[in-house]
Amino acid sequence: MESSLLLPAFYLPPVSYFHVIQQHEIPICIEKFEHYPKQTYRTRAKIATANGVLDMIVPIEHGRKERVAMKDIRINYEFNWQRLHWLSLQTAYRSSPYFEYYEDDFSVFYEKQFDFLLDFNVEQLKLILKCLKIQRSISYTESYNRVDGQDFRSIIHPKKESLFANPKSYYQVFEEKHGFLPDLSVVDLLFNQGPQSKSFL
Repeated sequence: MESSLLLPAFYLPPVSYFHVIQQHEIPICIEKFEHYPKQTYRTRAKIATANGVLDMIVPIEHGRKERVAMKDIRINYEFNWQRLHWLSLQTAYRSSPYFEYYEDDFSVFYEKQFDFLLDFNVEQLKLILKCLKIQRSISYTESYNRVDGQDFRSIIHPKKESLFANPKSYYQVFEEKHGFLPDLSVVDLLFNQGPQSKSFL
């Protein structure tokens, strides 16, 4: 059986997520059956704003069951978080060199409502891979298993040190104010570097 890169489905994943994909030229397998873990990149994206790093968090529906499989996590639309997230992205990146270049592609995720978090995140992943010109097939796990080898399900985490030992710095809109902010959402890289983004991975 062909080996694959086992990854969770993140919301606008950090640059390190794509660093891993770029380093392993094998198909991607997305974990569907893990118990949804709280306070991870599955619902959280970090962007650079005039005030520093902003965490954008996708609200989810919390049922009575403590352990819910990632594939069953539903997005909560009780308040208009989509409008808030899109406004945050526009405010943070409208003066970046490539925001307008990608704006129409990303705005879709803040206009259309997806029922499930997994679908929302995977559709974004497909778009970002296309923007980065990285070709990988994407499949899904069929059950939750311990895996030997290329398992990155719990390694890329907002509370753990980045896998990027020495991230290559690139121009950021607010760099003069805050210095270079490493391992933000990959949209920070895309909106600032455009077609050259892949070379920073």
